[in-house]
Amino acid sequence: MRSLRIACTIVSTVALMTAAGCSPDAGSPPTAPVEPTPAPAGPMSAPISYACESGQAVTVAYPDTTTAQLTWKGKAYALRAVPSASGARFTGSGLEWQSAAVAGQETTTLSRLGPDQDVGIAVLERCSRPSAGPVAPGPVPTPDTLPGGPLPPVDAPCKGPQLKLSADGGDAGMGHRVTIVGVQNLGTRACSLTGYPVVTLQDPRGKTLTTVRADQNPGSYLRTGEAPAPVTIQPQARAFFDVAWSVVPNEGQGETVCPTAARIRAVAPGDTSPVTLAQSFTPCGGRIQVSPFRAVAEPDATPGG
Repeated sequence: MRSLRIACTIVSTVALMTAAGCSPDAGSPPTAPVEPTPAPAGPMSAPISYACESGQAVTVAYPDTTTAQLTWKGKAYALRAVPSASGARFTGSGLEWQSAAVAGQETTTLSRLGPDQDVGIAVLERCSRPSAGPVAPGPVPTPDTLPGGPLPPVDAPCKGPQLKLSADGGDAGMGHRVTIVGVQNLGTRACSLTGYPVVTLQDPRGKTLTTVRADQNPGSYLRTGEAPAPVTIQPQARAFFDVAWSVVPNEGQGETVCPTAARIRAVAPGDTSPVTLAQSFTPCGGRIQVSPFRAVAEPDATPGG
């Protein structure tokens, strides 16, 4: 009997120890819950291609209402939606993308942001849709041979290092001014320009006037509108564009003194090398208007309304 009681005691003790080993230790921290893996985002909306006046194309995908993924000149940029007085506006990666519906057509502008990364200071592209569709990657196809022989070679786009700016006249009236800027081809072969130059202004210290924005416009108060068209510049010849501005302070915006510009800085479409022209003037109202390139210095000038 004594042996049986000892055996029972041993069995009870082992059972209690086993139960204690299987139960959680009150002094140990609880195991952290496993975070659920977020579900993958849905498929991105089909990219939209916008045809631009410079001949370039801007392709934009809108994954949702707050995001735009923009592709321009082979590079991708991520932008986020920001408040806009009208239409849609996205900023990011040093760029501003604005779109609005006008007469059943979606018109857009791509601008470079200023140092504060908030407001666009120079329009890079002016585009619209529908266009022919996204630009396909890969080499440019060779044109088919037409009856009568192959197509003539296309003039290469003009680049900054081969260009020189000059002041070639202007006009004035009722608080508005226009200067005609000549673009001379210093190269040994013809080149072409299509669309608008990217224009910024610099102050006497060589710093960009971030308070003055360049708007691309077919015409101005002193010039009739002229649609963008390719312009071929022979060696030593010139193409032309206008820079127009107001000399009357915008008192409604609290402007009493207009900024002083000392230099016009222009970049040809599709290029990154600037050319400059010393030009001292005082643009008011925070805006200048830039016309497309044309082949003649003095087009028909008819004051607008």
